[in-house]
Amino acid sequence: MRDTSLNLIAITIFTLTLTTLVAPLLEISAAVPAGMVFVLLGLATLDTFSLQGQGSTILVDWLAGASGSRRDRIVHHEAGHFLMAYLLGVPVEGYALTAWEAFRQGQKAQGGVRFNDVELMEQLNHGVISSEAIDKYCKVWMAGIAAEILVYDQALGGVSDRQNIRRLWTQLRRSPQDAQIKERWAILQAQTLLKQNWCTYEALAAAMAEGASVAECYGLIGDRKAS
Repeated sequence: MRDTSLNLIAITIFTLTLTTLVAPLLEISAAVPAGMVFVLLGLATLDTFSLQGQGSTILVDWLAGASGSRRDRIVHHEAGHFLMAYLLGVPVEGYALTAWEAFRQGQKAQGGVRFNDVELMEQLNHGVISSEAIDKYCKVWMAGIAAEILVYDQALGGVSDRQNIRRLWTQLRRSPQDAQIKERWAILQAQTLLKQNWCTYEALAAAMAEGASVAECYGLIGDRKAS
């Protein structure tokens, strides 16, 4: 069961406890909390088996994303990925800043920047991957964390980004310790590139916050690189 579905069940338990305590004070029938629990557990079951956890992902993301500061952090994180992909020649296919946006685009309800990783997959399928490809994709994956550190002094996101490197290292049969070293290296490299293109990065983040298309983001970066 996905973590988000477990979160929904936790919300259900909290709701049951709270309503059980409050109901007698407000003279609410015991059937009300029971009905609420039935509905919430039913939704959790439907989400787990029919929607593969996407519904609870959207719900939890919506509840957590109510604050503007969190959205700003997400924008700056994803702008780091986007710009790094552009600079290193990895095509960007799309992006979503919320789970709901991703779901509407027909993607898994997680959000983020979607890359074209055909080059990496082809090399992995042939059993030979160049060090250049490894370095490039590691920097793209770690660019969100690098951007958060530069803007906010610490990164709160990036769990799935780190998992990308660890999955790659597992496929390459390298140690987890080596993966951690590569993560730190890639973060430092990404920070350097972002600093060198900081004005472009800030403009890109602002454009993404306004919902600019991938083509518009590409045009913005290209214009700034040309000037």
